[in-house]
Amino acid sequence: MKKYILIAALFCAHPLSAQTVRDLPLPAGYARVPQQEGSFGAWLRKVPLKKNNTVYLYNGNKKANQSAQFAVLDISVGKKDLQQCADAVMRLYAEYLYANKELGKIKFKATDGTEMDYAGWAKGDRFVLRNGKLKRSRIATAAENRTIFGQYLEFVFSYAGTLSLSRELQSVNNILPGDVFIQGGSPGHAVIVMDVAVNKTGQKIFLLAQSYMPAQDIHILRNPASGQSPWYEAAGEGELLTPEWTFNRADLKRFM
Repeated sequence: MKKYILIAALFCAHPLSAQTVRDLPLPAGYARVPQQEGSFGAWLRKVPLKKNNTVYLYNGNKKANQSAQFAVLDISVGKKDLQQCADAVMRLYAEYLYANKELGKIKFKATDGTEMDYAGWAKGDRFVLRNGKLKRSRIATAAENRTIFGQYLEFVFSYAGTLSLSRELQSVNNILPGDVFIQGGSPGHAVIVMDVAVNKTGQKIFLLAQSYMPAQDIHILRNPASGQSPWYEAAGEGELLTPEWTFNRADLKRFM
């Protein structure tokens, strides 16, 4: 309990002035785990944060619950009710691959198992729902730009979700930036590990980010167990309590 009080005091005493995820302050004695340059984890640390930590919905309204977030990522939510929980995870991973010009790796499976790849989309492939399953057809003009990429993501968000994403990811137990706590289903939920730090005794802590329903700004979550702090302890088994969902520690998975 004393440890949580001290961590909470640290974050109360330091108003949010971070410009990126990497700038978010660490508790005393911790250092960020090394991440290879060009990795998903290294990219996540560079994601910019908004100066205002208010979470807005896709329609411009403020989210009713403003107590869950510590900071807000400076990434658009769009104008449609699409970029929800698993969608936010896919958005970040797709943006990382797009920034690294690894367009051929941008692919996600729909709930029916159909692979929706961006390389094909840029060549003009589109998907039509027939008899309850998506069918590929090259019916559009080939083009590749941010507008086309955004249209692709909106389609992915419409046909993929926690269930399909949970099937694509692989279970792990050594937490790293870029990992995902996910429960597939309807409803289901997913949060992404934005950063991990460790102290000299090997104890790890981590940051989580989410979007939720309805579609809303992706935000860094507070830890309900430690007041103002956004850092969660990696040690322990059983439940992982976040402000709006309870996961199991065994729900941790990774993009491979």
